[in-house]
Amino acid sequence: MSHVPDTGPDCARAIARAFVSARLAASPLAGFPGPIPVDLEAAYRCQDLAIDSWPDEVAGWKVGWIAAEHQRVYGEERLVGPIFRRAVQQVRAGVAVDVPVFRGGFAAVEAEYVFRIGSTAPADKLAWSDDDAAALVGGMYIGIEPASSPLATINELGPAVVISDFGNNAGLLVGPEIVEWRRKLAEGMTCETFIDGRSVGRGGTGRLPKGPLGALAFALARCAKRGRPLKADQYVSTGAASGIHDILPGQSATIVFDGLGTLACCVVAAASSSATALDRVPGVGD
Repeated sequence: MSHVPDTGPDCARAIARAFVSARLAASPLAGFPGPIPVDLEAAYRCQDLAIDSWPDEVAGWKVGWIAAEHQRVYGEERLVGPIFRRAVQQVRAGVAVDVPVFRGGFAAVEAEYVFRIGSTAPADKLAWSDDDAAALVGGMYIGIEPASSPLATINELGPAVVISDFGNNAGLLVGPEIVEWRRKLAEGMTCETFIDGRSVGRGGTGRLPKGPLGALAFALARCAKRGRPLKADQYVSTGAASGIHDILPGQSATIVFDGLGTLACCVVAAASSSATALDRVPGVGD
């Protein structure tokens, strides 16, 4: 594993192939499968190839914050990763659901404030203000992002690595809708995360730099620049509102969104996909 001047097409394809194969097989990776992309464009090339190979459709995007020391290197504040249709669960407040993560890899839970896109964004609009983004919102919800990757060191290796593996996403739990979301967002919303009954973090919309609408505006711009404008009814999870909290299979998480509801999940080890599913992915098994 090393940094090189560029991540060429063959290298990007090999990285994407390794992550897709590991995710479908639910098998951990010992290290990053190639040279770390030198910039975010190279990392998004890996992600795009993996998206095109994945046997499911994109149902939304997660947004993650890039730490200040990496912002100086890579020149962006946030990153995005795809959320796939079969990994989205509509959940009721107070009802625990199972969430699969990669045993031997990285796994965490994050409290999320989630937007649903009301209408497809213009493909040629590459710059978005908060007001522009708000006008596209079809609804806002409480949610949980299970962050997981076959690579245990994914967050330690920086944003280019996170981007390369679907933004370290493993799905989205979408809870009840936030009624009068504009007013409540202006007032500020708070939440607290518990793992196995122990509080591990407290935060809310005020913890997200530039707020949830800033995250949405970033996703709209970044995805449009990649030729993937956000579509009607896609979801955007706006960032870890109470922090990123490591979790293991067998543990449970509860997130209390003050005045809005409580969401709960039980973390289980992901199962491997069938050989048929692996065979459908171009390049896997070559």
